[in-house]
Amino acid sequence: MSGSIETNSGRKSGTIGAKVAGPTISASDPTISTNATLGTQWANSTSGEFYILTDATADANVWKNVGSGSGNIKGFQGTVSGYTSAGNTGSNSNVIDKFSFTSDANATDVGDTASAIDASAGQSSSIHGYASGGTISSSSDIIQKFAFSSDGNASDISDLSVARMGASGQSSQTYGYTSGGYTSSNVNIIDKFTFDSDADATDVGDLTVARRYGGGHSSGTYGYMSNGNGPTSNVIDKFAFASDGNATDVGDSTDGRNNTTGQSSSDYGYTTGGYDGSANSNIVDKFAFASDGNASDVGDLTVARYYPCGQSSTAFGYCSGGTTGSANQNVIDKWTFASDANASDVGDLTVARYNSSDQQV
Repeated sequence: MSGSIETNSGRKSGTIGAKVAGPTISASDPTISTNATLGTQWANSTSGEFYILTDATADANVWKNVGSGSGNIKGFQGTVSGYTSAGNTGSNSNVIDKFSFTSDANATDVGDTASAIDASAGQSSSIHGYASGGTISSSSDIIQKFAFSSDGNASDISDLSVARMGASGQSSQTYGYTSGGYTSSNVNIIDKFTFDSDADATDVGDLTVARRYGGGHSSGTYGYMSNGNGPTSNVIDKFAFASDGNATDVGDSTDGRNNTTGQSSSDYGYTTGGYDGSANSNIVDKFAFASDGNASDVGDLTVARYYPCGQSSTAFGYCSGGTTGSANQNVIDKWTFASDANASDVGDLTVARYNSSDQQV
């Protein structure tokens, strides 16, 4: 009797895809600087959280939480939308404007802050926008929060350690920071509040110079405050997210300006607009996160103005609103992080105003 034995290698019952590697198992979450291949899985053996790498950009990665928990691992920059919240039109405003990061267009009014407020600082988690401090009839200590997932109003959730206006905002993965500001005098306080629960902020350190109305910036590991008024300053301060402590002076902006705003790429902080004591500024300054040093002037805004608002996508910096002193502005300026260049006007806010807070997702 003749015949043959068919082995598994001889069968062709279908096409089998490439073998998928199992998840990385670690006692901690990945970070934005955890570089891996797109689609990499990550399991936290301590918390049970599970993540997928959905944007593999070196040192600016986005890890999406696909488990039962909440909160993605991403940098300070957004990928979807920028927000300009509250501010001053001549009187306090409660408007929350939203504009797209994926296409150039005008903003839309998507909600209201809990109180019409001027000169609050902005922070962003992966799921909420925050506005902290500001002035209503006097300096305020309120921290407001609104959801990115649905357009709607903000709610008052907690308090800063000291009521103040004109502070700068920074954001780590898990905490919002409110630095500097003004109450009856300039303050040097760095407040920290958690994104995980609605709780009051705590005072965790000091700036090197007490001042208000500077630019706020965030890298993956540090918060920065540049420039400010108290008196007019060119100082770039840096403080660590990993441990509570005082800031250090790590460089200078190209000139002393107050009433500026800040933006952040994965590699650089940007300080835009302001007032230098004699004229409105259109300067876009840039300083490196990788090494401490001075800023350089790398471009211009379309309109020289002060009290503007700054937002950051992964690819572009935005500067919205502000005032020339004689006219409030509704302009939304945009410039690329990939090369040093001037900004272009890509849209309008729904209401021309200044002293707003900024958020992004």
